Amino acid sequence: MKLEIITPEATLINTEVNSVTVPGINGSFQMLDNHAPIVSFLAKGNVKFNGGAVNIEEEFQEMFTKKDGDYLLAIKSGTIEMRDNKVIILAD
Repeated sequence: MKLEIITPEATLINTEVNSVTVPGINGSFQMLDNHAPIVSFLAKGNVKFNGGAVNIEEEFQEMFTKKDGDYLLAIKSGTIEMRDNKVIILAD
């Protein structure tokens, strides 16, 4: 599935991933390939994702950490939309 993370400053990532876990306002939840459509608010926490060919632009690599094969991005809040096998995260 495709993952796009957008902040007010820039699009941080636009790449293929295997799974995405986000900090929902009612707790964390995960999305895998072909997940049902969803729109939700996000709380402070980490966006976690993994994939075989994750591509992060060099100028944004310092914003992400890698732990046990997963990439992590700390966010303050945001929204997420999953539709047609594409995840779009608008994050602060």
